[in-house]
Amino acid sequence: MSRQFTFAAIFASPFIQYVAKRLLIMIPTLVGIVLISFLVIRQAPGDPASIKHGNLGATTAGMNAERGTEDAIVKFRKKYGFDKPLPQQFGMFLKRMFWDFEPIRFQNEKPIWDEMWRKMKVTMALNAVVFVLIYLIAVPLGIYSAAAPRSVVDRTSTVILFMLYSLPSFWAAELLRGQHSWTGLPIEGLHSAGYENFSTWKWFTDLVWHSILPIICMTYGGLAYMSRYMRAGMLDVIRQDYVRTAEAKGAGWWRVVLVHALRNGLFPIITLFASLLPFLIGGSVIIESIFNIQGMGLFAYEAVLAREYDIVMTTLILSAILTLIGILISDVMYVLVNPQVSFEGRK
Repeated sequence: MSRQFTFAAIFASPFIQYVAKRLLIMIPTLVGIVLISFLVIRQAPGDPASIKHGNLGATTAGMNAERGTEDAIVKFRKKYGFDKPLPQQFGMFLKRMFWDFEPIRFQNEKPIWDEMWRKMKVTMALNAVVFVLIYLIAVPLGIYSAAAPRSVVDRTSTVILFMLYSLPSFWAAELLRGQHSWTGLPIEGLHSAGYENFSTWKWFTDLVWHSILPIICMTYGGLAYMSRYMRAGMLDVIRQDYVRTAEAKGAGWWRVVLVHALRNGLFPIITLFASLLPFLIGGSVIIESIFNIQGMGLFAYEAVLAREYDIVMTTLILSAILTLIGILISDVMYVLVNPQVSFEGRK
């Protein structure tokens, strides 16, 4: 009886009800995203069959080669349903994705999960480091700039960060590549040749050494943006009456900033959290291409060029799920940061 009461109390809690409601709302949202993405992708000219077999006759002259190419294309399209109407193609994709759980890479006609997981681990590791660096530097810098506006640190950081934000990442990446002889840092891939035989420590240091330039290029723009966003949010809060009241009661300035103002000043950063999660999967196409990093960004870009529909759709679905989860986590964090916000009042 007590266990039933406990379960009933848990499922009757506003938090569980709120999360359950949001998860249910995610289902039609995700369906809409999948359907629209599928239709948009299929508007691009060409298909996997024409790309895979289109140059089959290039090495052999004559009508027989042309006929062999056409036959191969027709056979391939029939095998994977590309000759059928879009609704049937969509149904076949859903079956591969959610029923068989085996989306296909059409160029080698094999499931994509093993290859995608290898690429995803590279992108997730890089972006996790980037996000940690951005938050560790941007949040304290934004707080200090807001607490001491128009100070030397605030003015200097503002100028430097705006300069960084104005520099395109591809330009900075190419500039750093051009100066690699001066920096001594690697500019290709994430490992040296023969890294499979390295000891654990040498493998790790080699990975760190190769990651420095890509991480710099992926970090500085977000760092500048996040820091200014944090500063603006904190300045808005510091001007509130309750902050002045706390200061008037004798609390020290930094205690007022870190205890009374910081909690509400985190709202803009929490809001941005939802938009950062998809980058764990999507990666950076430009940076990965320039530094020849075999991650998800380069993988998805090459999949678009090769009309690898299943790879592109899987990447979009994973990014959409992470976005929806990020929004949910952000809303939950609002309540944790500010007790005045309740789950009952959130829609």
